[in-house]
Amino acid sequence: MAKLHDMRLKLLIQQEHERISKSQPKDLDLSIVQARCLCWLSLLAEAHEDQANDAEKRGDAEQAMGWFADSMRLRDVITLVTSIEIPLPDSPDSLDDNDELFDGPTIMPK
Repeated sequence: MAKLHDMRLKLLIQQEHERISKSQPKDLDLSIVQARCLCWLSLLAEAHEDQANDAEKRGDAEQAMGWFADSMRLRDVITLVTSIEIPLPDSPDSLDDNDELFDGPTIMPK
C-alpha cells in the first residue's frame, strides 16, 4: 500500500511539473511554484489526517500513529515552504541579469 502511495505521489509531482513547465515555458515564476506546492502539500496532509482518523476508528493504533506522524511531517514542510521568501518579478528586491547572488540574507536599510 505504501509503495502504491509513493508511486501516486511521484506521478502527481511529475504531472504538476509538466503543467508548470507548459504554462511557464520561458520565465518560471517561483511564486506560482510555491503556491502550487502549498496546495498539494495541504491536500496530502489532510489526506494523511483522514487516514489516521480512519485507522483510529478501526482500532489500529499503530497505523493511526504512522499516518498522524506523516501528516505532522507534511505540516512541517508546509511551514518551511511558506517561510521561503520569493521576490516578486516586478519588485525592487527581484534580481536583474546584472545582480549577483549572495549566500546570506538581504539586509535592508532602516
